[in-house]
Amino acid sequence: MLSVGLTGGIGAGKSEVSRLLVECGAVLIDADRIAREVVAPGTPGLAAIVQAFGPEVLAEDGGLDRPRLGSVVFADPEKLAVLNAIVHPLVGARSRELETAAAEDAVVVHDVPLLAENGLAPLYDVVIVVDAAPETQLDRLVRLRGMTEEDARARMAAQATREKRLEVADIVIDNDVPLERLHRRVREVWAELERRARAPRGEPRE
Repeated sequence: MLSVGLTGGIGAGKSEVSRLLVECGAVLIDADRIAREVVAPGTPGLAAIVQAFGPEVLAEDGGLDRPRLGSVVFADPEKLAVLNAIVHPLVGARSRELETAAAEDAVVVHDVPLLAENGLAPLYDVVIVVDAAPETQLDRLVRLRGMTEEDARARMAAQATREKRLEVADIVIDNDVPLERLHRRVREVWAELERRARAPRGEPRE
């Protein structure tokens, strides 16, 4: 099994790359999706959040009111740390469970938005960074996601710099290109990942 960390700045096109890798045959473990699952109604994760932050973070349907919780934690680093201490271990445990269930020769791609920010590169055999120029990211966020330019710039500034992401990359996928070229590049990368996954145990995967 080959464990791959996939990351990229907001608006870089990481979701498209993960979709293409799944089409090639990758097993995708999406950290954001798991983070939502582990705090769904009835889970120990949600109960722990309510205990830490009070019932006011619940929506009328009993689920987590994410905007309200966000307004509480993002204004207070200590409260954000409390939330992360609840959610991150649950996400990690579920991710390991899913990875363990994958086939022995699988290429398991972990979609991790904050890989560089949280120093997670050593956890993976290979780190792929989806890269795009800041101007491209900004254009996509405003034009395709409907963000204001101010909001888009703030979201970008809250993440690691482009240089910091590239520092941890074993493979870079340039997404400042037409879709056809992106597809071709992903297929090339997939062939390399398959080769590494098939490498005998103990043989360097570089």
